[in-house]
Amino acid sequence: MRTRPGKPHPLGATWDGEGVNFALFSQHATSVELCLFEPGAKTESIRIPLTERTNRVFHVYLPDVRPGQLYGYRVDGPFAPERGHRFNRNKLLIDPYAKAIDGTIRCPDEVFGYPVEQGNDTLFDTRDSAPFVPRSVVVETAFSWGDDRPPRIPWSRTVIYECHVKGMTRKHPGIPGHLRGTYLGLASEPIIDHLKSLSVTAVELLPVHHAIEDRHLTDHGLSNYWGYNTIGFFAPDARFATGSRGQQVAEFKTMVKALHRAGIEVILDVVFNHTGEGNQRGPTVCFRGVDNRSYYKLDHSNSGSYLDFTGCGNSLDLSNPRVLQLVLDSLRYWVQEMHVDGFRFDLAVTLARDPVEFDVCSRFFATVQQDPVLAEVKLIAEPWDIGPGGYRVGGFPASWAEWNGRYRDCVRRFWRGDDGQVPELASRLSGSSDIFQGSDRGPFASINFVTCHDGFTLKDLVSYEQKHNWANGEQNRDGANDNYSMNFGVEGETSNPQLQRLRLRMAKNLLATLAFSQGVPLISHGDEIGRSQKGNNNAYCQDNDLTWLDWELDDGAREMLEFARSVFALRRNNPVFRRRRFFDGDPVNHHGVKDVSWIRPDGGEMALEDWGDAKNHALGMLIHGEAADDVDERGRPTQGQTLLLLLNAGPRARSFTLPVLPEPGHFREVVNTAQVPRRIPRGHAIVVAPHALVLLCYDTA
Repeated sequence: MRTRPGKPHPLGATWDGEGVNFALFSQHATSVELCLFEPGAKTESIRIPLTERTNRVFHVYLPDVRPGQLYGYRVDGPFAPERGHRFNRNKLLIDPYAKAIDGTIRCPDEVFGYPVEQGNDTLFDTRDSAPFVPRSVVVETAFSWGDDRPPRIPWSRTVIYECHVKGMTRKHPGIPGHLRGTYLGLASEPIIDHLKSLSVTAVELLPVHHAIEDRHLTDHGLSNYWGYNTIGFFAPDARFATGSRGQQVAEFKTMVKALHRAGIEVILDVVFNHTGEGNQRGPTVCFRGVDNRSYYKLDHSNSGSYLDFTGCGNSLDLSNPRVLQLVLDSLRYWVQEMHVDGFRFDLAVTLARDPVEFDVCSRFFATVQQDPVLAEVKLIAEPWDIGPGGYRVGGFPASWAEWNGRYRDCVRRFWRGDDGQVPELASRLSGSSDIFQGSDRGPFASINFVTCHDGFTLKDLVSYEQKHNWANGEQNRDGANDNYSMNFGVEGETSNPQLQRLRLRMAKNLLATLAFSQGVPLISHGDEIGRSQKGNNNAYCQDNDLTWLDWELDDGAREMLEFARSVFALRRNNPVFRRRRFFDGDPVNHHGVKDVSWIRPDGGEMALEDWGDAKNHALGMLIHGEAADDVDERGRPTQGQTLLLLLNAGPRARSFTLPVLPEPGHFREVVNTAQVPRRIPRGHAIVVAPHALVLLCYDTA
């Protein structure tokens, strides 16, 4: 095959219309071979030594190669685990910059760099892994985007829907069978109509980067369903494609284009804190074999073992400029080439450990902040990891939003009836200024959620008090133990209609609280239709009916869906729920009415002693219509309505005296989780049922 020297940039395999340039970074390798494969072949048809090396990048240009070509690398160098080197030329490696990967990555003995059956990772394994490692694919990047434009939904109007590509679509009867479980299925009309009916403006996809299947799961007939086991940071996971050999790239783009046409943004849950290769006893399929010492944080005082801040065996070393480049190149690729609109960074604290301690001035934050491409997209952090000082809610820079775990815990505990939750609840309802204002951010730094992929579903949150994870094969030891959940006397499913109604009411309370809080709401897929995982709060390995959405809705599910649609429509139509700045308690008009007032059941404002009453489980939140500070598409101020939110998490009904407002008018119920809403005469008291939420709108005369 003809070869030319090629170029060290860009990294990866790049088709230029005439041939393909291959470039691979490795600081410590002594030689690199490019392996080309025919479809279906177990071994390569040709090996091409990469004799050119520039700035520690091995490169070659092949004028006779075309898109669709299957390839991999063999990288040689020292095998010295005690010094962090684990090179093994017997192992076929995936290109770290592969734009597509052909097939599922499983882990038989042959893909390990040491004889795994002996259990000693300091020994060298000579078996060829090529028959068992999926091939990297040269892709054609051309795609007919037409007039596709990013929706650019402002944070003030953002409603995020977290979902799994397969789980969302696998059982939907309105989607053609061959599209169920795929990117194209998620782009189908029934799914888009469902999202729009919920006022959703962005889907946040569980990981779609190509991932590794964990050996301990496949040995037990399970799989890594969630996909937090990335190996290909540029490659859409082939699990969700209808075709192979690069088809997943075009299908992913088609999905994005369809969602954009509907005005829905696409946010990717990305896993840059670790890779799927695990610890020193994991497989050698990519980074470990390309240059273990460069890519991973190592403990050189302990025979080159890994520093693990993630609980997944390893941590990527973003203090290495080339590893940081990999992350930035990947992010820019997904924005510029794949047209995504933002990212949620899994265990984001690890990315800013520079090199070990979390640093808000880390190289990662600095490079992201100055990048002109990433400045235009949404950046969301999961603000914790398992390392020392790893819980950093509120500690991220000004351009970042954060998953607010304190919101989740407080709202759950309040509705469970825990004592002493009212003061913190007021902060969470009003945007968590106590957490985010100090970093010069507004309410939209707070991504509010009650449930997510990790933990109980909303239905299970009000049905189980213990986790039931036996199907995961870990003796129920996995998953969180503190869920702040409630079952109302019966663990799990029940045929008692009274208990079913109470649980439905509690689910409505939690979802309505989410819709009516300042900040950015995140809905976990299926909560709006009563999805259950039978008490499993860590269903990461369950790719089956337990996690797939069941679209055959019973009466309770249909009622829940209509309720979800109504409360998020109220949020969309009432700008007082979408403030861009925190409340300050100042008057908003000449009557002296404040932007927000906290109301006791007797109609008066909460005083210091009221906030200190740990036995109080009721709270009113009065937001004046003139407190709205959102703007429309033309930048004009929006007009809000005065709203009164009443919450009663106690076991007995509470009578609330409605506050008297200076403007003539009357209160009208628009939401009541315990009964049908009704019109309330001005000045009258209303009774809020136990475990209930009421929202009233003030109609001026």
